[in-house]
Amino acid sequence: MKFKYVHNNISSFNLEKSISFYKENLGFTELKRKTAADGSYIIVFLGNEYSENRLELTWYRDWEKPYNLGDNEIHMAFTVDDYDAAYELHKKNDCICYENPKMNLYFIADPDGFWIEILSADR
Repeated sequence: MKFKYVHNNISSFNLEKSISFYKENLGFTELKRKTAADGSYIIVFLGNEYSENRLELTWYRDWEKPYNLGDNEIHMAFTVDDYDAAYELHKKNDCICYENPKMNLYFIADPDGFWIEILSADR
């Protein structure tokens, strides 16, 4: 058997805000969208030309409050070819939530509080 990793799913309280965040901060674009016939949910797949892995955002119409991520330390990680430029972009966008200069990495947080690790591609 051969398993191919194709996507991660996270929930989004404000779908358009999340889509905008991932476009501006990671260069993701919307690749596919599915809306339930009754409008109870929307699923949006995001990605870019550099990876086959996709990010699936799920929005639920009847969800009434921001998600509680608890003490969960699950995160996504991305490498970037220009670490310094990425850092400046994320600093300008005020989304850096944790830095570890000794390890040459930092994290950004999306609108729902999910953490994203940023690493230099030449690490």
